[in-house]
Amino acid sequence: MTQPNVPARIDRAALERILQRAAELQASEHEIGEGLTSDEVLALGKEVGIPGQYLQQAMLEDQGRIATPEAQGLAGYLAGPAEVAAARVVRGDQEAAERALIDWMEKNELLTVQRRQPGRISWERLGGLQAVLRGVSRLGSGRASFMLDRTDLVRATVTPLEPGFHHVSLTASLRASRSGYLGGGIAMASVGLASTMVLAALQAAWIAAAAPVAAGLLAGWALTRRYRPVADRTLLGLERALDYVEGAAIKPGHQVPARGSGLLDLLTGEVRR
Repeated sequence: MTQPNVPARIDRAALERILQRAAELQASEHEIGEGLTSDEVLALGKEVGIPGQYLQQAMLEDQGRIATPEAQGLAGYLAGPAEVAAARVVRGDQEAAERALIDWMEKNELLTVQRRQPGRISWERLGGLQAVLRGVSRLGSGRASFMLDRTDLVRATVTPLEPGFHHVSLTASLRASRSGYLGGGIAMASVGLASTMVLAALQAAWIAAAAPVAAGLLAGWALTRRYRPVADRTLLGLERALDYVEGAAIKPGHQVPARGSGLLDLLTGEVRR
């Protein structure tokens, strides 16, 4: 039995809708015209109690947002984009953002640094014994599963904006994974077509002859479409990494420990992670 004196709880989704609607109502009381300047947005936010630092960060994110790569060509239409990207504006210095990215990828993904330059980092897929050890070390640890394990290459760019703010963008290449799904779909369609040609040569009924190619096309299409969840999961993995960078509190003197080259160092290092 419910207690009438206990106020109802508002979940996160409802809270976001309420705040968005309240902001719309507040903005409707002002004459916006063709748009507002940054100072006017800050003043409007001050009226509704939004701290200026959050409004400034949100404006920088909106100015620096990147468009989602569109799927191009027949391969893009059938399967999806070969690359996915995500970006965020974070507070702090550039070195801290880069350290946070490396720390996250080293601990939570099957990736290793391929190349690092000021403002640019690239990772490639981890393989061999190190990949096995990193996977085994997560068993029973309660950590989330790997999300970028299907990528060929992950690139990060950290660009300074205003003092104290940086634009962090991540791009993941999935060309090999997409090619695998497309190749499987084409193979199924080819088998169906070959079967139809054989039946046609044997002068089978046209319905029986057309059945294999139809089945092959449907099976190939279904297999190709299974690539899209892979791309969506990879995008979620990029967003998860940006969440960590945005909320990480890393001391200025902290450095990612150097990885030993010996087998014992690999074993102990991966277990400690």
